[in-house]
Amino acid sequence: MLLSMNTHDSPFAIPRVLAAAPHRLLFLIGALNVLAAMGWWLHWLHAPSASPIAHLPANWMHGFILQYQVLPSFIFGFLTTVFPRWMNLPEASAWHYLPIGLGLFGGQLFCLAGLTLHSAILLHGGLLMTLAGWLSATVWLTIQYSRAIGWHWHAASCLLALYVGVVGVVSMLLYVHWPKPGLAFAMLKIGSFGLLLPIYSTVAHRMFPFFAANVVLGYRAWRPLWLLAVQWPLWLVHLSLELQHAHAWLWLVDLPLCVLNTYMLWRWWPRGNAPALLRVLFLGYAWLPLAMALYATQSLWFAIHDVFLLGRAPVHALSIGFFGSLLVAMVTRVTQGHSGRPLQLGRAAVWAFVLMQVVCLLRLVAEILPDALLWQRLAAWAWLMAFAPWVIRNAGIYLRPRADGRNG
Repeated sequence: MLLSMNTHDSPFAIPRVLAAAPHRLLFLIGALNVLAAMGWWLHWLHAPSASPIAHLPANWMHGFILQYQVLPSFIFGFLTTVFPRWMNLPEASAWHYLPIGLGLFGGQLFCLAGLTLHSAILLHGGLLMTLAGWLSATVWLTIQYSRAIGWHWHAASCLLALYVGVVGVVSMLLYVHWPKPGLAFAMLKIGSFGLLLPIYSTVAHRMFPFFAANVVLGYRAWRPLWLLAVQWPLWLVHLSLELQHAHAWLWLVDLPLCVLNTYMLWRWWPRGNAPALLRVLFLGYAWLPLAMALYATQSLWFAIHDVFLLGRAPVHALSIGFFGSLLVAMVTRVTQGHSGRPLQLGRAAVWAFVLMQVVCLLRLVAEILPDALLWQRLAAWAWLMAFAPWVIRNAGIYLRPRADGRNG
């Protein structure tokens, strides 16, 4: 249910505006989490300190926070908005998405406070709140899907990825009590290839050709369902191989993923006049085949020389290049469209998108140049510089009623 609002009729106007649509609250939380997460990481890079839980390295928490707290805030904001539209169901009410927002925002806040203040109690509380937010979202989306008539393949694909993601959150909770490194390792790999890559790819398959067909004259949307059917086994095999440390065999699935996504990008690329807001979607998507090429190269080199040639460059090409670039592009698209504003990229988003490419390149060279810590610090500073104007601009939109006067 959408709430009608007048910004001057009560002292509760801003909370009512924020709760008027799921993307408002959850995108704002995600935007704040983006800055908080990287602010903590940058602080740690400059002044490393021990985790309040002795067997929990800071870089593992860095991976957990970004994959299970920051990006899911945006993912749940998007899915709670589009699930009812995809399946012709009633829209979500504030009671459905407020618990999600409280869980993810409170969870990250407590985790960062625990890490900064060296409090295991706060860190445990943050992990439990994160799980609560995840379960609130996943259960509600599952109930929504159960009420739909017929199969809805994109919604089913996203749900499957969320179920896998819950396993990742639980793995982290188990790890802090039962320090088996395999649990934390599983959490990290599940986040990339069991959760985020399937959801990003599914949403791209559903939305990108649709967006292009709406604005590019003569564009023919191409999104056969076999593209998802082929990729799901490849994602899961990659995940399985990583969990078994069978890195020498990853190229068997990563090369097909590289070729397939290169072909998809070629088929999807708009040949005609296209606005910048559309172009950045496909430019960001181009990081996916590049990342898979790096994974395949690393795997083949390891198979021959037993050496990780590129270090963590492949995962950062995927996480910063693909996930980060499309975060800016897709959230800007949804924010503009759902706030009654023109579908334009805007200067803050251009700045964020361009600088994210710089962030990714800095993080990649950190794996191959001397003084890796210096390059990681530069990448973290660039991340904050990229997102700060974008977050400030978008926060102003989420806290104000729609520009066209409509509800939502």
